[in-house]
Amino acid sequence: MLILNSRRPDVEGTKITAHAVPCKNPVKSISCKRDIVILNIRSTRMLMAHGFLRRIFEIFDRYETSVDMLSTSEVSLSLTLDGNTENLDEIRKEVSQFAEVTVETGQAIVCLVGENIRHTPGIAGRAFQVLSNMNIRMISQGASLLNLGFAIADADLSAAVTALHTEFFTELDPAVFA
Repeated sequence: MLILNSRRPDVEGTKITAHAVPCKNPVKSISCKRDIVILNIRSTRMLMAHGFLRRIFEIFDRYETSVDMLSTSEVSLSLTLDGNTENLDEIRKEVSQFAEVTVETGQAIVCLVGENIRHTPGIAGRAFQVLSNMNIRMISQGASLLNLGFAIADADLSAAVTALHTEFFTELDPAVFA
């Protein structure tokens, strides 16, 4: 697929192919979402209590609410919701029957996207170094070969994307970024 810019027909455009084009840049794009809500859920039961995650996701399923990103440990879970928070009070009430729940509004998700990003040493270190003056609320990487995602305050989003763009796109592979 070839995507052209109707405002700049003289520009080559972007080609989307079935297979990734080899690229010297480990990060090929930066994506973001605003107006994110983070739910922090901590089990009130002891360690090794099975069924904790199942109970949580059954509640989200009942309210037809999708979870975007999550980070978990044995007794706690942080997850993000975007846009569809109409049932948030009901979800919070049900989860509160067996866990402590806090809600953080005004958050954003940033994702670094690149081929095999999970196995490229130093990407997270570089990203977090340039964002060292910002509070990173959640990190999610292990499930994807293609992206490193994290949540920050929505107020920091513009500065974060600018800093990451400077870090990862100062030198571009001319074979990919014409």
